[in-house]
Amino acid sequence: MSKAGMYIKMAATFTILSVGGPAMLFYLQPTDEELFKRYNPELQRKSLENRQGRQQDFDNFVTKLKEYSKSDRPIWEAAAQDEARTRANSVEEQKKAAAEIQKRRDEIRRQAINGQ
Repeated sequence: MSKAGMYIKMAATFTILSVGGPAMLFYLQPTDEELFKRYNPELQRKSLENRQGRQQDFDNFVTKLKEYSKSDRPIWEAAAQDEARTRANSVEEQKKAAAEIQKRRDEIRRQAINGQ
């Protein structure tokens, strides 16, 4: 076989694979609606109940990504810094809450001692 024939066969094979493969995937892959219809009724109900929460989580995630991308640092560094800041704030809030609880306990003890 000549080189021209070999190149034609290679070009035809490339075209079939590069066009036919994605087309076959598009044809065979079920849509989200088709998958949802295959769920049993209990899973459909749970999925519908949790849909709003998952959508809200995704929206928050995308919003944070947009904020991180505005920074001149890489996204993963901005995310790590934000996570550390959030963790530090939650620790401070926990300490404040613990101090408030202790203050209430002390006040209740003082009232109990003075009341007797």
